[in-house]
Amino acid sequence: MDDLKHGTRDKRGNWAPRDPVAGVAPFYALPPKPMELLAWLKGYLFPWNLLFFISALVYWAWVIPPVAVMQTLAWGWVLKLLALNALGIALFYGAFELRLYMQRAQHTRFKYNAKFPADQKSGVFWFNDQQIDGALRTFLHGVPIWTALEVGALWAYANGYAPWLAWADHPVWLALMVFLVPFIQEAHFYCIHRLIHVPFLYKHVHSVHHNSVNPSPWSSLAMHPVEHLLYFGVGLWHLILPSNPFIMLFQMHRAAFGAIPGHVGFDKMELGGDRAIDMHAYAHYLHHKYFEVNYGDGIVPFDALFGTWHDGTKQADEKMKARFRDKKARANARKGGMPAE
Repeated sequence: MDDLKHGTRDKRGNWAPRDPVAGVAPFYALPPKPMELLAWLKGYLFPWNLLFFISALVYWAWVIPPVAVMQTLAWGWVLKLLALNALGIALFYGAFELRLYMQRAQHTRFKYNAKFPADQKSGVFWFNDQQIDGALRTFLHGVPIWTALEVGALWAYANGYAPWLAWADHPVWLALMVFLVPFIQEAHFYCIHRLIHVPFLYKHVHSVHHNSVNPSPWSSLAMHPVEHLLYFGVGLWHLILPSNPFIMLFQMHRAAFGAIPGHVGFDKMELGGDRAIDMHAYAHYLHHKYFEVNYGDGIVPFDALFGTWHDGTKQADEKMKARFRDKKARANARKGGMPAE
């Protein structure tokens, strides 16, 4: 594909989409914009949320044990779930890593940062390698923490410690909950994301993830264990909200597998000919590039409300720089004992 039909490339070879990233989903538009909403819904449902829904459905049908088994925390079913979670991540993440970063099948077409992490060794990573660092952090504590929280939630449902609504009795409410899973994740992620950008937590926790300035697939879950705990804690909302363990499972799958699109480093993944999958990755790539913008992806419009949205345009660049200058001026004023103007 000719990526210059969809964007521009600078002198360094870095690619950027031509159109600004929408900061507020048309879901919130008043008056309503039906045609824009329908177009947004298509991208909202396909392919990623549908894929993660199907993966949760497969788990629910063939992996999650009967209620009587889940009432007891036994090594058998817990280790089986851990092994299958690890296998799923290895296959899903590995497929993107193999095609885009090992085979480099697209070269730098649609790649935001023209450089490949494997060509840039750095001491901030384990073994000086971004991919090895990300993969080790993913499997050493990312997948185990995800699995532990998942097991704890299933155990709580099985023992009646969480409100388990039946589909036959509450079909409309539970269908709405399924639809809102990405909204719940975005709201949760935005809140914890702002929290771990507090200087102390950033230095000791979140900086691990931000070492990947040029993110790649294994950067997705390259986190400190504390961040993994906060990140996968999104599934625990379903122990408070009237919900269902399948929806909790879908929420967890969207967190685990859904981290890939925002970190893959490419705007589109080519499928051959003129066909490609949109990764919807640019908003989060800009967060890795600029650090203090795009704490969310726009499904829940907190960034737009709090002035931290960056849509990739020069105007957004200037607004961001002005905000940084103002922040620096206030900090300097406090150090000097003088109030900022």
